[in-house]
Amino acid sequence: MSDFMKYKGYLGSVEYSADDNCLFGKVMFIKSLLMYEGETLQELESMFHETVDEYLKACEVDGVKPNVPCSGVLNLRLGHTRHLAVAEQANKLGVSINDLICSAIDMRLHPSA
Repeated sequence: MSDFMKYKGYLGSVEYSADDNCLFGKVMFIKSLLMYEGETLQELESMFHETVDEYLKACEVDGVKPNVPCSGVLNLRLGHTRHLAVAEQANKLGVSINDLICSAIDMRLHPSA
């Protein structure tokens, strides 16, 4: 599945349970487990919004910082040979390794750009 519901920077999955004959989902890419369900897509989306709103309110009341999806920091295990090749290429281009990797990812995510 590649489509998600989006609300306040959070992504929610859309799944179906044949056993329970209902739609359900969870807020994706955060440490906290936040789930919701509904009988229709509209109800599921409404419950997703309600779940995010309740989570954010509970974090505020408790004085804790809410989890955010994908912090922007990603550790990669490239292996020695690939790491060395990336370092050499970045040096040749006069850019940082991070910039080279971000550029390669951008080209993959947006090939026509």
